[in-house]
Amino acid sequence: MDSLSSLAKLLIFAGFFLLVAGCLLLLLGKISPLGRLPGDIYYQKGNFSFYFPLVTCLILSLVLTLVFNLLRR
Repeated sequence: MDSLSSLAKLLIFAGFFLLVAGCLLLLLGKISPLGRLPGDIYYQKGNFSFYFPLVTCLILSLVLTLVFNLLRR
């Protein structure tokens, strides 16, 4: 029964984390230029469109790498 209790706590924590992360992404999407940076690839022709946020992915990768390296120390 103890493992079931720890699984429940993990799911509650994961749900709370996803809720907070989702709210932050909604807020950042309105005030931040992330996702619309120069270097992000957007192609549109007729009724077809393709979007790949290349520079946004690179910046997020760099920031997350720095944060996780700082937290690990």
